[in-house]
Amino acid sequence: QVQLVESGGGLVQAGGSLRLSCAASGTAFSADRMGWYRQTLGKQRELVATISNRGRTNYADSVKGRFTISRDNAKNTVLLQMNSLKPEDAGVYYCYALISYSGAYWGQGTQVTVSR
Repeated sequence: QVQLVESGGGLVQAGGSLRLSCAASGTAFSADRMGWYRQTLGKQRELVATISNRGRTNYADSVKGRFTISRDNAKNTVLLQMNSLKPEDAGVYYCYALISYSGAYWGQGTQVTVSR
């Protein structure tokens, strides 16, 4: 059974940094695409950043230049380095993985809080 385990959320002051990590287990296949989505109360889950197994990245306009997504294909792990955080970056961050011959999976979510 595929599982995505996230870590790295927490509380940070505006302007600070956090690093999120997500590891996919329970599969012998490399994830075609991995990424992070964010959800705040009353809003739909929205894309933050994704990365393909060839390293092609895609970012939400609001995080370009501040967030960096990277991955380790051998470990099926994806990282999100978040710098210059703003209060509007707060929310529950969900790891996402699209895995060959298996399907799409979500992590349990990790809370990011940014104080003013």
